[in-house]
Amino acid sequence: MTDPADWFKNMPIFTKYWLTLTVVISVLARFGILPGYLLYLAPELIFQKFQLWRLLTCVFFYPMGYQFLLNCYFLYSYSLRLENEQFKSTPGDYFYLLFINWACCVIVGLLFKLPLLMDPLILAVVYVWCQFNKDVIVRFWFGTQFKAMYFPWVLLALNVVLSSGIDSLVGIFVGHLYYFLKIKYPQELGGMSYLDTPSFIKSYFPDVRGGVHGFGFAPQNQRRDQPAAGQQNRFFSDSWGRGRPLGRD
Repeated sequence: MTDPADWFKNMPIFTKYWLTLTVVISVLARFGILPGYLLYLAPELIFQKFQLWRLLTCVFFYPMGYQFLLNCYFLYSYSLRLENEQFKSTPGDYFYLLFINWACCVIVGLLFKLPLLMDPLILAVVYVWCQFNKDVIVRFWFGTQFKAMYFPWVLLALNVVLSSGIDSLVGIFVGHLYYFLKIKYPQELGGMSYLDTPSFIKSYFPDVRGGVHGFGFAPQNQRRDQPAAGQQNRFFSDSWGRGRPLGRD
């Protein structure tokens, strides 16, 4: 059995910080140390009273419960895969992915007055992973199987049945926007690259070989391991709306 300290220590840096902030802020709010009414996204309080911290806390804060635990599982699982696979040698690019997805979620949240953005941000990361692994076979409920490229749409369909599905739709939109502008448009359609990682981010999170080991570390001369093609993964999920289960492993 893996020691919890070793498990946490070996977690890639951005997944570690994202998960830690989510758990700490939500737990502090649960016990009243951080008032929950100060953490959600509120346009009038941001622009009129300059409570700018809400732009960040709205993606980390979530009411404690079964849904929160499943959100944390999905956050850890998919962010870990992206950071250890597609962005293993380019930590700056993964940081920029998270930044762009966060910014887009906040903009949409302000426009549609969505108070909590943990669900959309996680689903945006799930969508990007699924696009990078389109042909990976996903096992779903009752033995159903389908390619990973359809997984976000299955989550959206379930959420529409159970509620409005707005959180899932926002997450898919944000994830698709990033993947289209970063990968599909410049690489497949021959267009301009609009989401190149800024040089100052690259200088602070330099490209490495062998994984992300910390902030500002010099590149290491190790061969990058490639993920096995056709690898199967198992996912179980239900819905991304508030108060409903996401899924379980």
